Amino acid sequence: MSHQENLTAYIAAFVGELVTAGVKDVVVSPGSRSTPMALMMAAHPELRLYVHVDERSAAFFALGMAKASHRPTAILCTSGTAAANYYPAIIEANSSRVPLIVLTADRPHELRDVGAPQAIDQIHLYGRHVKWFMEMATPEDSPDMLRYARTVCARAAATALRAPAGPVHLNFPFREPLLPDLLKQNLFEHEERTDKYVGIHSGDLTLSTEKYQEISKHINQFEKGIIVCGPIDNSELTESIIQLAQKLQFPIIADPLSQLRSGKHNKDYIIDTYDTFLRNDEGRQALKPDLILRFGAMPVSKALSGFIKENIAAVQYVIDGGAGWRDPSAAASEMLYCNERDFCRSVAKYASSAKRSRYLKRWVDLNDFTKMSLRKVNDIAELSEGKLFWQLAEFIPDQSVLFVANSMPIRDLDTFFHNSEKSIRIMANRGINGIDGVISTALGAAAVSGPVYLVVGDLTFFHDLNGLLAAKLYSLNIKILLINNDGGGIFSFLPQAAEPEHFELLFGTPIGLDFEHVVRMYHGTFTRVSDWSSFNSAFQRNIEDDGLSVIEIPTARDRNLSEHRELWNDVSQEISGFLKEE
Repeated sequence: MSHQENLTAYIAAFVGELVTAGVKDVVVSPGSRSTPMALMMAAHPELRLYVHVDERSAAFFALGMAKASHRPTAILCTSGTAAANYYPAIIEANSSRVPLIVLTADRPHELRDVGAPQAIDQIHLYGRHVKWFMEMATPEDSPDMLRYARTVCARAAATALRAPAGPVHLNFPFREPLLPDLLKQNLFEHEERTDKYVGIHSGDLTLSTEKYQEISKHINQFEKGIIVCGPIDNSELTESIIQLAQKLQFPIIADPLSQLRSGKHNKDYIIDTYDTFLRNDEGRQALKPDLILRFGAMPVSKALSGFIKENIAAVQYVIDGGAGWRDPSAAASEMLYCNERDFCRSVAKYASSAKRSRYLKRWVDLNDFTKMSLRKVNDIAELSEGKLFWQLAEFIPDQSVLFVANSMPIRDLDTFFHNSEKSIRIMANRGINGIDGVISTALGAAAVSGPVYLVVGDLTFFHDLNGLLAAKLYSLNIKILLINNDGGGIFSFLPQAAEPEHFELLFGTPIGLDFEHVVRMYHGTFTRVSDWSSFNSAFQRNIEDDGLSVIEIPTARDRNLSEHRELWNDVSQEISGFLKEE
């Protein structure tokens, strides 16, 4: 058997099984050592292949596709530092539970640790940031090795999807010559099985009926319960959580990434201004819970996280169908590993109808009052970062995807983007909360569903300019709202701001770039607005446009700081007055 025959059969078996295992999208970064796999992927008629020359952006692009589709996306690169550039996206995927299949080409064993070029130690390259690693065997065309290639592929796809979802890493050592025979007849077929080589089936975690009855009986004992929903990307869970809240008469404290603030569902129990009123001492005291039911990852709001932590005496159930450990405050008293929807339905079934109207009414009344008070953000005449999100909630079209960068944008989203009847899917990279690859992740989401609106600051935008290449190459429909305050705006809110001598150098970090040139380089349209009238016009004009468009909103960091503090102080005083009259 020739080397080419071994290579062709082995890689064709793997790629064929990749498709039957449910993978539809692959992102390839060009390189020599990965040639056999790249050519085979390009030859498969059922794979959508995207090429991205920057590995860091490529991996985040794949992350965005996997987040949006809930399917594993495969990424392929050559050996050496190319594989190292995948690392940030892999860390984010692992922490945010996104399925990725990471395929790295490698030098064969005899060229490792001997001074060969482009050879690094790729064994367990990503450490504990992947769910599973496999050093693949060298290609061979024998029944045993073809079964091996297919089985490993099926296992990789299943492992990436199995809760909690995440990345897996397969490392392929390839010897030269690297060209497979793409003219081979029936390239991707295999005779032994008619469909998948091996089916892998995973069930949901669950609890016994007796345990659900016990939990329901325990919950019934509490008068002041709340349901906290952090980042969740499961639309099927929405109605179940609402039904549970109705049965228990508990308010739902809904993070903007919980997918509970947008849609046609009942929002009578959904609290969306907690980030503001939980900054108020009287508000926190008035709302002290004795029971907390928590779903999803940790919320964005620091005020909410502090509220949970300071109520350490409250009984806290953390419900997690992925069997992770989402309790950074060490406040949980019960960690329940079970399907979240089953939990909601079972507790709603077995719990007694509750009469907790007074505590619930306090949350709802304070939420409504705070929302009215926050409307004064609309009185700000200058371009304002907080007002942008209030306006965005009004202007963004139904059925859109809103992707929000970290630092200030995600926090302003939490404060100013409230409940809406529109169906808006809100996304962000909140696994590690970094500014890496935000443009690329949003573009990956745009490759699956759209239109996508991305709100991003200037430093985050700069950090992933290479990611814009995907918009040009694949004519992706993304509308970017670029908040340009010439630096790191969030640091103005942190204790570092009290050290003015070195603040701008180390934290403010103004970069003074004109982004219009780079946007046009990638064939996008660029508009720099000067006031709210021009912003409104530009936004409405871009709704019907396809492709890449960027609206730059210039703001001032100092003014943004004062606007936020003045607004919070004013609203906090009003909240104190409201509570005294209650």
